[in-house]
Amino acid sequence: MIKFLHTRIRVTDLEATISFYETLGFKLTRRTEKSPAGNQLAFLELDGNDHFLELCYSPDFKVEFPEDLMHTAVGVEDIIAYCDGIEKAGIEIWPSDWREAFPSGSKIKMAFVTDPDGYEVEILER
Repeated sequence: MIKFLHTRIRVTDLEATISFYETLGFKLTRRTEKSPAGNQLAFLELDGNDHFLELCYSPDFKVEFPEDLMHTAVGVEDIIAYCDGIEKAGIEIWPSDWREAFPSGSKIKMAFVTDPDGYEVEILER
């Protein structure tokens, strides 16, 4: 069996990005100050998940990517309660009318946040 293990993203400020994802509920599980390629790495996980997020920082690498190239998604039980908590922590949720934007009668409830480097995180109610 093949398993999908992790996703790596390049970041410009490792500490700010770790803090952002911790606010979303991720836990920093380990760090590497110097990988074989010379990068600083941070590994973040969500409880109950095998897949993890690897943050990669190198002072000589400029993070650039086209808008809307990729995003990650997290599933939550109660999107209103979850988003209320992260809004109180200072994270902007979009679209601004996300609470009213749920399609009438639809089971799909979603919102988005943007991490410090511009990567989008989709929040879905499961």
